[in-house]
Amino acid sequence: WQVVHQPQSGLGPTAWTNGALYQGMLDWGELAERTEKDLSFIRWVDGIGAGCRWQPATRRGNNSHADDLTVCQAWLRLYERFGMPGRLNPTKKRIDSILAKPSKVSLDLHKWAALERWSWCDALYMAPQVFAQLAAITGDKRYMDFMDAEFRATVDYLYDKEARLFYRDSRYFPDAPENGFAHREANGEKVFWGRGNGWCLAGLANLLRILPADAPNRPYYEALFKELAARLVELQCPDGSWHASLLDPESYPSPETSGTGFIVYGLAWGVNAGLLDRDATLPAIEKGWAALVAAIQPHGKLGWVQPIGQDPKHVTKDMTEVYGVGAFLQAGTQIHALAPAAQ
Repeated sequence: WQVVHQPQSGLGPTAWTNGALYQGMLDWGELAERTEKDLSFIRWVDGIGAGCRWQPATRRGNNSHADDLTVCQAWLRLYERFGMPGRLNPTKKRIDSILAKPSKVSLDLHKWAALERWSWCDALYMAPQVFAQLAAITGDKRYMDFMDAEFRATVDYLYDKEARLFYRDSRYFPDAPENGFAHREANGEKVFWGRGNGWCLAGLANLLRILPADAPNRPYYEALFKELAARLVELQCPDGSWHASLLDPESYPSPETSGTGFIVYGLAWGVNAGLLDRDATLPAIEKGWAALVAAIQPHGKLGWVQPIGQDPKHVTKDMTEVYGVGAFLQAGTQIHALAPAAQ
């Protein structure tokens, strides 16, 4: 369904929304190749990359915006698979320009200049992996050093150690100045967005897939991944999904499948990678996967996906978006890998 409707999906082939879709499509495509010798999904993404000449997204006045780098993860995966400098060079050129003049602005998103850095939690899915991939491809540790410093700065700023969750950005801090953004949920709890924390868990999983086993910084990311995963398991709703608000799901009673998909992916990958205890985590994975499957409509459309946003909002069964499909495919690929162990 998504492939057929992709030309109508909106923001263009290099948009961050599609970058998340391509991650899922490549994961699923690698599985299809292994099990059925089917390269069609990988070739589909490769054809889109060729059509846009493997470019990152662009925007006026900001060449380091994390969203614009999301598609580069797919382009670099395809470079590692098929070679050809054209798949690598546009991404390397953009990242090299960021390293040449790194932004030092505050991460406080009350000022738009903060978008030059990873000042919102979604960015931890969008950009760090590109730097880690380039470090792996080129052997140049500058990419890893930059990634590590910026990632830790974002965690230090947005991660609530007491709640063990990420704020979406500084505008949602409980003590933030009055700014039109909610600082508390209707039940008085802090505002922690379901998809935002899904982005973080999935982003950590994607990053850990890239980092070498003996990387000096790997224990830091593994520890953060385990802590966030355990907290999200605690917050799963009885229907198996995670709702738009993690601490006030009653105010947003519908399932939300993009956040749920990213969380199920992260949990299942964590079990497959040996980072999460199988017996303790498998019930949450199974319930979450059942909720995702239930959201697929008879003609193949994934429903209950919160539209593009930055905080909890109500969703309906007819809402869909490409990043929700990407999350579903990443989750499904890891569920398939789990299946023998689950039987």
